[in-house]
Amino acid sequence: MFYFDISNPLTLLLMLLATILLIFLAQEVKKSMIGAVVLFVYLILLIVHVAQVATLPEEYRYLLSTLTRCVVIDFVFVFISFFAYLWIDDIETRKNGKKSIDNSLDWFWRKV
Repeated sequence: MFYFDISNPLTLLLMLLATILLIFLAQEVKKSMIGAVVLFVYLILLIVHVAQVATLPEEYRYLLSTLTRCVVIDFVFVFISFFAYLWIDDIETRKNGKKSIDNSLDWFWRKV
């Protein structure tokens, strides 16, 4: 059974580095689509890991702890990339002069 083990420290470090670089790139070019792509990739990865846990055959039960760690790490990366996307989207709307319909997160961005 193939699984993408993101609980490996080297893989985790590389994914974190790639995420930070892509978020920084999106912030510099002021394009929230880059942040949306990062979020979409982590959501797909989360769905794949959850599906693997749900359909894990009996002979691969030794992978259950690794896959559950991967699911937890996926949730953390989804959380990070979601707030990064919201932040970059706010930067992009201010740059383009677009007014958001709902500014309910303004209190959050003022404190960041």
